[in-house]
Amino acid sequence: MCAAPTPGDVFDVKKVRRLIELMKEHDLSELDLRQADHRVKIRRGGDVVAYSAPVAAAPLAAAPAASAAVAPPAAADARMLIIKSPMVGTFYKASGPESPAFVKVGDRIGPEKTCCIIEAMKVFNEIPAGVSGQVVAVLVENGAPVEFGQPLIKVDPEA
Repeated sequence: MCAAPTPGDVFDVKKVRRLIELMKEHDLSELDLRQADHRVKIRRGGDVVAYSAPVAAAPLAAAPAASAAVAPPAAADARMLIIKSPMVGTFYKASGPESPAFVKVGDRIGPEKTCCIIEAMKVFNEIPAGVSGQVVAVLVENGAPVEFGQPLIKVDPEA
């Protein structure tokens, strides 16, 4: 069962469709809406990601860090989710050289769990998982450079 949308609700299907029409009309590639503790992010030619958890800034970042993009891979196992890099920078598995990794293969994670840090321009951005499930693979070596949209971690949401 689905409750009727409240007036001004960002999840109203008619409003979302209208926003997509406006994006096409004005040739916009991305739209990010926030209402109270809800968020809708729409990208043309990419993924549609909807968040219902509160949006919070990373405590170590000077500016709010973007949420990690999560998308099902086009290859082999369609149920697997990929946590992708939201920015260009350097990937770190832990907060320091002597600290344990934020996540490792076999760990169960939730959407708010910090899964890594990406350093960009001397700012250390904690990257939240954005999904729930079991970590199947960490796809990047510690200290390696990463690009925007690069796969970082593979998660099985059904495990």
